[in-house]
Amino acid sequence: MSSAGQARRRGKWFILLDSLLVLLGFYMVVPMVSLHFVDGLGWAAASVGLALGARQLTQQGLGLFGGALADRFGAKPLIVSGMLLRAVGFGVMAVARAPWVLVLSCVLAGLGGVLFDPPRSALVVKLVRARERARFYSILMVQESAGAVLGALLGSWLLRFDFRWVALFGMGVFMLVALVNSLLLPAYRVASTRDAAPMASMRRVLADRRFMRFVLALSGYYVLCVQVLLLMPVLMMKLTGSTSAVSWMFMLEAGLSLCLLYPLASLGERYLQRGTRILIGLALMIAGLGFMALVHRALPAFLALGLLYLGTLIVEPAREAYVATLANPQARASYMGASRLGLALGGAIGYTGGGWLYDQGVRLTQPWLPWATLALIGALTWWALYRQFFGAARMVASGAAARAGAV
Repeated sequence: MSSAGQARRRGKWFILLDSLLVLLGFYMVVPMVSLHFVDGLGWAAASVGLALGARQLTQQGLGLFGGALADRFGAKPLIVSGMLLRAVGFGVMAVARAPWVLVLSCVLAGLGGVLFDPPRSALVVKLVRARERARFYSILMVQESAGAVLGALLGSWLLRFDFRWVALFGMGVFMLVALVNSLLLPAYRVASTRDAAPMASMRRVLADRRFMRFVLALSGYYVLCVQVLLLMPVLMMKLTGSTSAVSWMFMLEAGLSLCLLYPLASLGERYLQRGTRILIGLALMIAGLGFMALVHRALPAFLALGLLYLGTLIVEPAREAYVATLANPQARASYMGASRLGLALGGAIGYTGGGWLYDQGVRLTQPWLPWATLALIGALTWWALYRQFFGAARMVASGAAARAGAV
């Protein structure tokens, strides 16, 4: 094996290790936030959703800026600094006793993600060849499911003692990740040019209309996704009466991922366009949310959640591979950072709006209200993406037919 091949192989193994630690620290803390502050302390779900939405909006909304910095200065300094800043955010969360402190802690955690997330995503594009990306993204998703289960199990166990221990352990994990990256991560550059000025990289991305339309259309998809960390834990806790329901949720995701993720990704790459796979997965998510509006017991709720998870297993590898094909190598991290803009907008709306809808459903004794509204948002998103993937092709085809008829 050539030295370049060996470097790629080592880099991919490091990405997998780093990703597992990050996922462990994240899922140890974030799913427990709504359980502790909404179910435990009785805070309004809207205020907790606002805090979680602030993290999402900060991290993903400023991802283009973080990616531009990584294109200019390289991956390592941004990743190490970002991990340390997230550790600080979780430390502040441990002592949050008022909503504004929780919002502050989430913003600090989000700013950490601004620094470390885009360069980590760009390293995947840099180190994994195009023909291997669908498989590698599938492996990362399986790993995410495993990390979510382990993190949720540890977080729910610590929550029995005090939420402070949950946040402090999460802080410790991110400090460990910062140390690992500081000692082991090579000084990779993620842009193909060494003089990538941050503002020039940002302008290049924002001027790419095809890329930006796709990214922003995904906002509705992310409105649905974030409910796994906000409304789902609260609902499952109420239906089962146990905080362990959160770990059961992620065990379900892990089981589906281990059994289905790689076969679905492989078959999809072979037989279906990526746009078609995204639409099929989104349709399953909409069905799951619609079903959730009708259930009143734990088992049907877990079946509906299974549909939601199955949809994401189909969407995510196709979405990641599609974004990677659109990214310009001269501003790779900037593109990967900008690809999170839909997550920023959709996450902020999903957390804040989802919390508000939950409160309204409780006030009006209409528990179906948030789920039906989310299903409607999903349907509108499906239509917008369908027009992007296939509307242009139909216009080209009809134009060609018209020209042929005129000859």
